[in-house]
Formats: sequence, structure tokens, C-alpha cells
Amino acid sequence: MELICGVDEAGRGPLVGNVLAGAVILNPDHPIDGLKDSKKLSAQKREFLYQEILNHSFAWGIGKASPAEIDQLNILQATMLAMKRAIEHLIFQYQVKPSLLLVDGNRAPMIDIQTQTIVKGDATQPCISAASILAKVTRDQEMMAMHQQYPEYGFDQHMGYPTAHHLKKIDELGIIPGYRLTFGPIKKIITREQHG
Repeated sequence: MELICGVDEAGRGPLVGNVLAGAVILNPDHPIDGLKDSKKLSAQKREFLYQEILNHSFAWGIGKASPAEIDQLNILQATMLAMKRAIEHLIFQYQVKPSLLLVDGNRAPMIDIQTQTIVKGDATQPCISAASILAKVTRDQEMMAMHQQYPEYGFDQHMGYPTAHHLKKIDELGIIPGYRLTFGPIKKIITREQHG
């Protein structure tokens, strides 16, 4: 059978934490109902589909790039790195090589596999939707772990995105490990503290 692998990312916009990517080859003998863009699903529905994907897809992988890598490479290159790692994780974990990668968006990682980019692919390609759900739920889990560690920042509410509440908290409490130091709002606070 042709092994078509969907690839998508989560967490390009937040000020903190890893950027995550998922890679999924669905199993045609076990279709998963309700796959669509992870942002259009409730957290509860995402959690349910996440388990379905882990249990019933033909193969899956998760990759990430750290805040330090994001600062070093820039967010686009770090996203490509996370995608490449997700694909490599899938190949390593299942010892299969996809025949085609369908990547959400208009940029794809450099990898020795035939690749097609699809803008808004997470809305039209179930395998990309599955990758998007995998990446999003994994990232949310990481943010919940940060919330356990630093409850006063409210990571369980904003998931690291630059909401007014989040920016206010960083202003009040300062920058903790895990922030992306090259991102505008964080850079501004660092500059201010240096000149304070």
C-alpha cells in the first residue's frame, strides 16, 4: 500500500515552550471519524482523537524543537526541524518509510522523501489533521506541566500565547526558563530589564 504521511506543527505563535510537530500514516482498515483541524475541535474531542490516533493509525511520530533552538535558528527553521524529527521518529519507531509526505502550509522540511505542501491541508487531508491533533495535544500537555511548575503564570489558560493576561504576568513576575528570548514581547522585557 502507498504510505502517505501527514505532517503538521503546533506552537509557532506562543512565547514559551517547544514547537511541536506530528507525523501520521493513517490505517485505511481502521478509519478514524471526526478528524479535522485541531484548532476547530474542543479540547475534549482532541484528547479523544489523540488516543484514537495513537491506538489505530498505521504509524505516528512526534518531533520538537526547543526554545533555545528556536532562538538560534528562527521559528520557521525550528518548525522545519521539528517536522523532520517527527518524520524520523515515525520511521525509526515503525521501521517504515513513507512514500509521500503531505505537509500543512507552504513550506516543507528538507528530507529525502517525495513531499507535497498543502495550504490549509489540516482542513482537507485527514492524515494532516491527525498530525495536527498529535502536535497540539502534546504541546498542550507540555504547557499543563509548566502550569504545575509555575501556576501563577496561568499557562493552563493561555497555553503560552501572548494574551494580555500572559504579558501582564511576565511583566509582574519576570521571565522563567523556557521563554523564547528572540520573540518581540520577551526581547522588549529583557531590554528593559538590562536598561532598568
